[in-house]
Amino acid sequence: MTHIAAELDIPLAAMGEMTHRCPLHCPYCSNPVSLAKASDELSTDEWRRVLDELAGLGVLQFHFSGGEPLVRRDIVELVAHATKVGLYTNLITSAVLLDEAKMTALAEAGLNHVQISIQGADAASADRIAGFKGGHDKKLAAAKRVREAGIPLTVNAVMHRQNLDQLSDIVELAVAMDASRLEVAHVQYYGWALKNRAALIPTPDQLDEATHIVDAARVRLKGRPLIDYVIPDYYAETPKTCMGGWARSFLILSPAGKVLPCHAAESLTGLSFDSVRDRSIADIWRDSPALNLYRGTGWMAEPCRSCDFREIDLGGCRCQAFALAGDAAATDPACGRSPLHRELFFLAVTEASEDRRTLVYRKYAGQS
Repeated sequence: MTHIAAELDIPLAAMGEMTHRCPLHCPYCSNPVSLAKASDELSTDEWRRVLDELAGLGVLQFHFSGGEPLVRRDIVELVAHATKVGLYTNLITSAVLLDEAKMTALAEAGLNHVQISIQGADAASADRIAGFKGGHDKKLAAAKRVREAGIPLTVNAVMHRQNLDQLSDIVELAVAMDASRLEVAHVQYYGWALKNRAALIPTPDQLDEATHIVDAARVRLKGRPLIDYVIPDYYAETPKTCMGGWARSFLILSPAGKVLPCHAAESLTGLSFDSVRDRSIADIWRDSPALNLYRGTGWMAEPCRSCDFREIDLGGCRCQAFALAGDAAATDPACGRSPLHRELFFLAVTEASEDRRTLVYRKYAGQS
């Protein structure tokens, strides 16, 4: 077969979902609805081998994510090993388990960066969304420890209808936390978030106001922190280049070692993703049928095939196409040229206007 991957560069970065275990219960979690059991997770030695292979392949960055990566007892050892093999390391964490001893150990292990998620500007609302009492205050304390250790901090604020009224305060909170970057990321509706879409999707007026707040903050703060801004696909006119393109420059490893092009890829029923337990990462990156399936533009049908933007957005999101159109090869409904685009917009407007508040919280039952 022709190896499409041979025309591509090596992946620049990789993310390890070290576990799906997490003390929080966020209703928009990017983990799949079917969560991996602890007993299925890669072992310490397997993760060490993965890090060796990634470094050997030329990957530059490794992001320790989850679930909550700090649940793993070997996290410090694995950060130290990643540092040893020359990977830039980023810890993506809820931070509720990041006590002083753990922070000191991670800093000594060579951790380069920390990203902390926040669910709101005050404890009451943030803890309600996270489903974890006392979590907000723990996050603020952890952020202070990160900065005292001299490690750069990114604050990830996931925004939706139930917390957008706090966006101005969240920006100020990120400043107070001494974050170098703030991600104002509207919920993207896959997995758990899709279950909760009617309770989370913002109104068009809320989105307009949020955009105004972000634009004004960027001017006022002059890059301290830098502010990234991601709007909901349902209100977009053009699809985002999801993950930089399907298996193009980034890969994700599931807790059980499957190599994925994005967080939600396992939602595409009928696709089988290879595991690092069976093959090397280099072989999987080059030869995996699932990774090659939507690489580049050759797989596209009309209207994508002849679109002037096909090399820019690379078709948008395959998982969203599957979830909403029932066909992973369909035009991303976020695109104005999709026959579902107008329907998607009105669905969002309708659900937002109903102002439902009840949430289906992420539950983890795979402790064994």
